[in-house]
Amino acid sequence: MSSGIVVGLHGHHVVVETPSGERVICHARGKKSQCVVGDRVQWQASKDEGTIEKLEPRRNLLYRQDDIRSKQFAANLDQVLFVLAAEPVFSESQLARALISCEAVKIKPIIVLNKADLTIPFNEAMERLAPYKRMGYEVMGLAIKPKAEVDSALVQAKQDMAREALMQLLTGKTTFVMGASGVGKSSLINLLLPEADLATREISTALNSGKHTTTTTSWFWLDESKKSAIIDSPGFQEFGLHHVDKMLLAKLMPDFAQYDGQCRFYNCKHLQEPQCAVLANVSDEEVDTAISPSRHAFYARVFEELSQSKF
Repeated sequence: MSSGIVVGLHGHHVVVETPSGERVICHARGKKSQCVVGDRVQWQASKDEGTIEKLEPRRNLLYRQDDIRSKQFAANLDQVLFVLAAEPVFSESQLARALISCEAVKIKPIIVLNKADLTIPFNEAMERLAPYKRMGYEVMGLAIKPKAEVDSALVQAKQDMAREALMQLLTGKTTFVMGASGVGKSSLINLLLPEADLATREISTALNSGKHTTTTTSWFWLDESKKSAIIDSPGFQEFGLHHVDKMLLAKLMPDFAQYDGQCRFYNCKHLQEPQCAVLANVSDEEVDTAISPSRHAFYARVFEELSQSKF
């Protein structure tokens, strides 16, 4: 058997990259592949393709779970780049859910707010992200694809600045890029890797699938030494958290977690219990110790959702 890393999923096909850099189309044994991009596997050659024989132990696995099905994103990650756009207005609930999912598997999240060239909506969006910065999350503003200006050199300069800022975050890491459709994920990938679209088209041609679609997840190397990688993923609208234990939810929200163990009851739900340290600090004050009323309302909704979960 040979070793490799899963660099692409296209339907029932798995694309495995060997240590020498060759990419081989493989099939998993059984009806359903359990592999995700980022997995380390052992595979067996079979004519011009291969068969996945063994899945190596994972360092972590990022996924979401609703009341019907689970969606696995990628494995063995160092960080997640969650891309938002200043316009249209982003879903704070979706962002908060994604951050909880990252916390649950101990993967560092980084928030990127795109469209910094749209001054007014960008500033308004940054204000909405201020509580997350106070919680300790890294928030970066970028103009990944600046709107057209008369001075094309200025546009290029802004893009160069964006690329340099991103590369400082991504160097030496395996990074998963996620976000809703239309926020600029594709533009970000193309900014970092102008040849990325060509690479995905070559894989699609090899799979006889015509053209690359947004239903695929693909791995790209950012450097020749293969120390830094970025994983492109389809956009999504919902983010279920049914895989999270409701009694651990507060520990996965930094503004709540700072009061862990300070409530009167060890099994406090932080909803209406007496002498609850969380409830005592729900406030509109813009300070590190405060939990905003909207955050507590979000917590209550998710807690109720998880209470109804079958999982």
